[in-house]
Amino acid sequence: MAGERARLTALYGGLLLLAGALLTGVVYFLVKEGLYSSISVAMTTAVPAQRLQDLPAVAATPSPAWREATPTVPTQGLAITRTLSDAAESAALERLLTVSLLVLAAYAVLSVALAWWMAGRVLRPVAVITDTARRLSGENLHERIALDGPPGELKRLADTFDEMLGRMERLVSAQQRFAANAAHELRTPVAVQRAAAEIGLAGEPGPERVARIREKLIEVADASERTIEGLLLLASCDQGLQERRPVALHEVATRAAESLAAEAAERGLDVVVDARPLTVSGDTVLLDRLAHNLVANAVRHNVPGGRVEVRTGPEGIEVTNTGPAVPPETVPLLFEPFRRISARTQAPGEGVGLGLSIVDSIARAHGATPTATANREGGGLTVGVRFNQ
Repeated sequence: MAGERARLTALYGGLLLLAGALLTGVVYFLVKEGLYSSISVAMTTAVPAQRLQDLPAVAATPSPAWREATPTVPTQGLAITRTLSDAAESAALERLLTVSLLVLAAYAVLSVALAWWMAGRVLRPVAVITDTARRLSGENLHERIALDGPPGELKRLADTFDEMLGRMERLVSAQQRFAANAAHELRTPVAVQRAAAEIGLAGEPGPERVARIREKLIEVADASERTIEGLLLLASCDQGLQERRPVALHEVATRAAESLAAEAAERGLDVVVDARPLTVSGDTVLLDRLAHNLVANAVRHNVPGGRVEVRTGPEGIEVTNTGPAVPPETVPLLFEPFRRISARTQAPGEGVGLGLSIVDSIARAHGATPTATANREGGGLTVGVRFNQ
């Protein structure tokens, strides 16, 4: 920072000194050009020709023609006036030059001092930003620069840095919650498997008991596998798409609704598909998973005799379902991993809370925007993904 301040001081001071030197030179040149004529007029006015009769004659001898045409006294007056004017001009210019150089030297010292102060004032926000960046760590990401100053480039830089810190804080908090929730979700099936093995198989269990324990262990293993698969899918989506190709999303949505038709019929749900043409550029497997998760979320978080509507169009895909009322303030949180509206009950077929988070991750990998709103009538949600075509 000291080096930058020294360079700015040299730049500002040099510019100010150059401006002062140019101003001094211009003033000296202008005064010199008009000084002789001004002094001559002033002396001629102050000392008339008739007062010069008593002065000695000019040493030079004029030609006979000049002697006959011009009287001696005026010629003597002009010569004396010119001599006095030259002497006055020389003395005035010498005095002006001396004073100008002294003033320029003082101006140079003042320019360097002002340039140093100005450079420090300009670089102060940069020093604040640098100190804040050095001080920040994972424990104090909540701190902000909060630069107080007039609008300008440095103010925008500080505000941009604060916005970046806010995004980093939210990202770190989300990663911490994700790690804690993932550990909890993976620890629960391990605990169930251990309890089933230690308690259910204790002593000499009969064939029926062993069969029930075996079925339970397989069920828990399947749930753990789904959780791990979802985590791996999230990680792969965060790395971006490897290749893109045209995908008919309306056909993908129709296949997703058909694959879940049997489950919807068991729950007494009416599934309506309005598939208008929509082709997007992306990964076929990921977009198939996106549509499947949207429809599966609408089917499984519904009420008996409810309704599911699947729509595609030029803007994207949208799925609406009836179901329990969803508080509007909790809707944005549903895209976070392991986030549920109600507490987990470990019921068969219950999801692990990664459905909408996977939808969000796949959408962002395709440059799309996921949206969710709580329905005012009939409860449930309307979840959509808008593609930027």
